[in-house]
Formats: sequence, structure tokens, C-alpha cells
Amino acid sequence: MISLGSAPLPLCEGSTRREWLRVGGLSAVGLSLPELLRGRACAADAGGRSSFGRARSCIVVFLFGAPAHQDIWDLKPQAPSQYRGEFRPIASSVPGTFVGEHVPRLARQAHRYTIVRSVSHPDNTHTVAMHYMLTGHRHAQPSTNPRNQSTDFPTFGAVFNYLRRRPGQLPAGISLNAPANQTSANNHIFPGFFAGLIGNRYDPLFVPDDPSAPGFQPFPAAPPALAQQFHGRQQLRAQVERQCRALADTAMGGDFDRYFERAFNLVSAPAARAAFDLSLESRPVRDRYGWTAFGQGLLLARRLVEAGVPLVTVNWARNDAYWDTHARNFAQLKNDLLPPFDRGLSALLDDLHERGLLEETLVVCLGEFGRTPAINRDAGRDHWAACNSVVVAGGGVRGGQVLGASDRIAAYPTTAPVPPEDLAATMYHALGVDPHTEVRDALDRPLALTQGKPLQTVFGPSC
Repeated sequence: MISLGSAPLPLCEGSTRREWLRVGGLSAVGLSLPELLRGRACAADAGGRSSFGRARSCIVVFLFGAPAHQDIWDLKPQAPSQYRGEFRPIASSVPGTFVGEHVPRLARQAHRYTIVRSVSHPDNTHTVAMHYMLTGHRHAQPSTNPRNQSTDFPTFGAVFNYLRRRPGQLPAGISLNAPANQTSANNHIFPGFFAGLIGNRYDPLFVPDDPSAPGFQPFPAAPPALAQQFHGRQQLRAQVERQCRALADTAMGGDFDRYFERAFNLVSAPAARAAFDLSLESRPVRDRYGWTAFGQGLLLARRLVEAGVPLVTVNWARNDAYWDTHARNFAQLKNDLLPPFDRGLSALLDDLHERGLLEETLVVCLGEFGRTPAINRDAGRDHWAACNSVVVAGGGVRGGQVLGASDRIAAYPTTAPVPPEDLAATMYHALGVDPHTEVRDALDRPLALTQGKPLQTVFGPSC
């Protein structure tokens, strides 16, 4: 079911979402969506597209857990055995560019993407590194393992919910297979996925359901059931008022009917429901992406950008097979991780190209950091933020390039390091947003989206 996060952050009237969900059990009828609609309505207009940038939409492919860059994008076949690993490089569609042997489909697509091999930052902890890579801002508490906080910088999808309000339409920022909504063993809700300091009313629309599951349908219920719930909203309000009169006196309580009605109109609109209906795709197309949460999530992302959603994040679902390969790195990559990754991402690039969407859809594939050059005693690779590879395609990106380089064991960049600030600036630039655009926090303080500079060499000469 669709949702908008789980942290008890204050609404603009002072009440928390958790209070609203607790009194009257309103989450069962989709309160999170009216909150989003209401948040858009009470926000100041922060402006829209400017004249630069070719991309209309962006798909962020986030490989939760952090893949080993030297086993996929930046192999070092001449390195000593304790560094180079078990995989061999294979030729790609671009002469002189080699990638790992277990991404053969992506090797054939190299003319469509650029590999940036010199991404670097200082944070080796998953949580703060995710925040850094998914916001373009270093976390205020580096070298710690914090939960999601209201002081975090907003993630990309939240920024687009803030900048590009879409009344009566699908939200501008949607997050699929959302690991942010899943609690880790240490009871963490991860930073870097939420709206943070601009207010949780701008959280991305989270769709944590597995899109490869039979009967996938993230909306709360079919339209008749929704209508029945909608027409009973007055009784629900009465229940809320009986349990907590103070909440009924807030502006949100007074406006609840109006925003619930808008939410109902959105989730019951045929176009909105159709965008999420994967059953409308042919079996060969679904087979092409692969029957995994990742593959079907990428297919759903393609449908959402076709429906006009500016920013879709496809997370690698947090389950027993994700990219934190401290042990059995090569076995996990070969058997569990790289086959669905190679199949899904290559299908997305092919599909976007065949539909004429690739030139207007930026695709960014990244993890939170790289992994250690040295292989540990468990045949794994550990956290390594000093060097990493990121892949970008579409949206004006000139394919077939390799930008930046690492040393002989893929430990450190030998060219100018590319920080997350510059990656964020590049994304915003491609999407027609000035990277120095300001958002405002709860105290009305202006904050630039990033202090980075776009990587101009990523783009073709006409961008």
C-alpha cells in the first residue's frame, strides 16, 4: 500500500503524522495521501523548470547496500590477486571500454551510458553515506549511524515534490521498493529517503509493495471500496474528535474533508491507477525486465515517467540478497545480484530507447559507496567510500564515455574526485533546475539544493 514514511515528524500545524494515524486508525483509509496534497497546497511556490536541461524525468536506481565497483564497472585484471577478485573483464559495445563478465547485457549497452569512475566521499557508514549520495549534502553527524531526522536534507524525490507541485496528478517524487520504510536490526529508519528539513508533507510517495508479486496493486482498495470509505469520512472525523478534540481544532482537522476528497479523486482517477497497473504490460515485456522486485520496479518506473512523474527512485529491495557483500562477495554477485541487475537495467535502457523516451529521461545508477580493494578472509569486500563508480544515461547524457579513473587497485581516484555534491548538481542541471535553487526549512531559512557543480563533460555538445 502507498505510504509517506514512518518518522514522527511534526506537521506544519504542530501535530505529528503519528498522532493522526493513531487516533481513529486513519491510515487504513489513506490519510498519508491527503497529507501530501495538503502539504503541496500550503507550500510557497518555489518555481519550476528553467530553460536548460533536456530531461523531463529522472529514474534514480539505488543499489541499497553498495555494490563492489571493481567487480562491475572498474575491473583491475593486472592487480595482485588479493585485490582483483574472481571476475574477468569483457569487451563492451564501446571499443576500449570493459566491464565485468556478469553484466553481459549491460556490456552491449555501453554506448548508451557514461561510467564515472572517480566518485569519492569520506563516509564509510551506510546511513550517512546514503544520505550524502541521495541528497548531495553531507550528513550533519558524519561517522555516526543516525536514524532519519527532521534536520536531514531532503532527498531528490522530496525536492521535486517541493518544486513541482502537481495538484490532482501523481506526486512529483515516488519511491519504489522503499528500503527507507523498512527497519534494520538496529531499529533504524534510514536517512536520505525523506523530506527532512522542508517538512514531511513533501516525503516521496513510498510504494514498498513488491511489484513482481501476483496481484500487485498499491492503492488502498478498488474504487467502490474507496468510495464507501470516502462517504464515511464524517464518522471517522467524529471518532477523531472524540479521542483528541485538540486535533479537530487544528487547520488540518478543518481542511481534512477537502484534502481527503482530492486524495480520493487522485487514487480513483483511471489515469493514476493505470500508471501503476503492470497487468497492462504484455508478458514478453514483463519477462524482459525479469520477475524480481527490482526488474518489475524498473518497468513500473518507466510507466510512471510516461505518466509524467518527474522523479522516480527504484530501490534495490532490502531483503536477504542485497549489496552489502562482506562475505561471499563473488558468489553473491554471480548468483543472486548481478543477473537480475543486468537483466533489469539493460531492459530499462532498451525500452526507453525504443519508446523514444531515453533522450528525455535521465537514468542514474548508484550505491552509497564502493567496496574495499582488498578481499577479506570471508571472500568479501567491506565498506569503501574513497572510490566508487556511478553510471548515468539518457536525458542529454553522451553515451559511450568513461569519465575519471582510479588507481591500479581501484582504491583512490587518479583524476579529480567527483563528490556527491557534483552528482546532485549534474542531476538537477539535466532536469532543468538550477543547482543553486533554494528551498526553505521550517524556520524559513533559504538553503541551496547543492553547492556542487554540474559535470558538463557528461552531456553531449548540444546540452
